[in-house]
Amino acid sequence: MRPSTDPASTAELNRLLRGGPFHLALRAALAARGLPLHRVQHRLAAQGIKVGVTSLSYWQRGARRPHHPESLRAVTALERILELPDGSLVRLLADPRPAGGSARRPAGRSYRALLGVGGTVEHLLDGMDLPPDGGLHSVGHHERVRIGAAGELQTRESQQIVRAHRDGVDRYLAVHQGDPGCDVSRVRVTAYENCRTGRVRCHPEAGIVVAELLFDARLRRGDTYVFGYGVEDGTGPRSGEYVRGFSYAGGQYMLQVRFDEAALPVRCRRFARSGPQSPHTGVADLTPSGRHRAVHLVDQSVRRGILGIAWDWD
Repeated sequence: MRPSTDPASTAELNRLLRGGPFHLALRAALAARGLPLHRVQHRLAAQGIKVGVTSLSYWQRGARRPHHPESLRAVTALERILELPDGSLVRLLADPRPAGGSARRPAGRSYRALLGVGGTVEHLLDGMDLPPDGGLHSVGHHERVRIGAAGELQTRESQQIVRAHRDGVDRYLAVHQGDPGCDVSRVRVTAYENCRTGRVRCHPEAGIVVAELLFDARLRRGDTYVFGYGVEDGTGPRSGEYVRGFSYAGGQYMLQVRFDEAALPVRCRRFARSGPQSPHTGVADLTPSGRHRAVHLVDQSVRRGILGIAWDWD
């Protein structure tokens, strides 16, 4: 297919190849060559590169940015297929500006910095072709954990309000870490409101489940969204704490832990720590309230790091 000879289209494509953003440059190049996405996918496959039409569509809309090795190999091949200068698209992926504008996202921390199993989580995310930070930060999060009659982590329910800091965000990754010895094959993630369950990945040795929750709408930068989901576990031994890691500062967090009347702890306390190996700070005793046998913590503006509640059985 020969390139477009429209001077205005050619000038716009050249401008985008110089200054980006990546998704608009890719879209303009596809339009200039008149290649539909299924044809592009077929040409990539002929070179031994497997990229789905959905991923290509996400790339040209700015909903995703290719960053895995196979994806970057596909971008290099796209330069040849679309008859673009070598490195013209790959260079745009190094641009730190988010798609759709120059607004800065909140400073965040990786799973690896927050959780002792962070590397495992990142490994599970490989190949899912998702932004490293998900494109979301929390505005409000209410979480309820139920401890069963044997002291096991039975269920947890989350109600979240998030805000997008890039265009095109349409999903959230829920990470569940069971207690040592849990059976992740029996853990179930259920979408409640304004979302549905997508791909689910597990790591049995680490007790990790990563579930993709697909939104009912595609968000623009600055949009807020409310959704809820639950996790059924109950497969691990007696539990001694529940923690939540926060990649971004800000937003309210409420955690409630409710105990079965057959398994009441002798002491409960809240705590914070900056990382998985850091000492506990902000320790304060909590007393189970009334007939509900529950303790809770509320933080009106969380800091990056870890918050949790721990308890002793005897």
